[in-house]
Amino acid sequence: MKTRFLSLAFCLFTPFSFAQFTPGFDIGEFSEVYSMSVKYFYPKESEMLADPKEFKLKYTSDSMGLDNKWQLWVAEGKAASISIRGTSGRPESWLENFYAAMVPARGSLKLEPGFTFDYTLAHNPGAAVHVGWLIATAYLSRDILPKIDSCYAQGIKNFYINGHSQGGAISYLMTAHLYHLQAGGRLPADIRFKTYASAAPKPGNLYFAYDYNLLTQDGWGYNVVNPFDWVPETFLSVQKADDFNEVNMLNHLQGTIRSMPVLKRALAGTIYKKLKRPSAKAQKRYQKYFGKVTSRFIRKYLPEYEPGDYFPSSNYVLTGNIYVLEAPASYSGHFNGKDELMLHHKPAAYHYLIEHYKKTR
Repeated sequence: MKTRFLSLAFCLFTPFSFAQFTPGFDIGEFSEVYSMSVKYFYPKESEMLADPKEFKLKYTSDSMGLDNKWQLWVAEGKAASISIRGTSGRPESWLENFYAAMVPARGSLKLEPGFTFDYTLAHNPGAAVHVGWLIATAYLSRDILPKIDSCYAQGIKNFYINGHSQGGAISYLMTAHLYHLQAGGRLPADIRFKTYASAAPKPGNLYFAYDYNLLTQDGWGYNVVNPFDWVPETFLSVQKADDFNEVNMLNHLQGTIRSMPVLKRALAGTIYKKLKRPSAKAQKRYQKYFGKVTSRFIRKYLPEYEPGDYFPSSNYVLTGNIYVLEAPASYSGHFNGKDELMLHHKPAAYHYLIEHYKKTR
């Protein structure tokens, strides 16, 4: 009994080590990874964050695609971190967010002469993802893969994938992409990935979420959120009757309506159409403005990009393991400016909640 107690005490009071690389949420691990996600991309906004303790910055990419960047951090002999920047102040970076039509989670993007991005992010034919963040994944992965190969050659097999805000959304797609490359033999089978997104918006539809959750649900992927932050609630979602699985209550309802007497059938059919049509129209408008119209502006920055067919869905859903940072009563006293759009999204707010978590757990 005494031996068991001492073992438990050792686990509770031993500082986190990146050599462990085990599944599950750890605040020390997340705190370090979060710092890498924002501190050197947004230095003025994140001065309160401590420098990473075990990791050293080894590489910062050039801007690519729609002003996307990433950094490679390495804890020698232990792990590497693929840290993806969130939205910058440049217009093309914001356009990337609003280029929110969906495309199939398996297919190809024609981005430049000689650069067609063939990708698999999910096997479910109903899975679809945000096209703007998929373009970012294409450009970033082209630069990231050689660095993974180099780290692996040096004996590093454990990789964090992390990003804040837009960077978190891209980290979802990047994680799925790398897992499927690994399944196809492009990456070694003994590489392990662990994803810590923070404040990430919704990256795709329900069937993408199902496939992504299967890859990460046993403690290998988290989206850490401030419950007052509006960004994880985006992107806008429209659920149509067609977004359900093939066997569903609406299909059964239509069969029931067809079996009704004529007058009841006419009345029930009219009601059903009035309920069904608004979401279908909203989704078409969504695809028009956040797809076809926005793509014209995208081509100002990527003139060789050839938009393909969009997926007929806008059913964005929360994805992965959502880890909520509890806000204490004192939080509202520090963060109470209703007119400041990003008040609850900034590093200061997340840092406050992280430090509260450390003190109370």
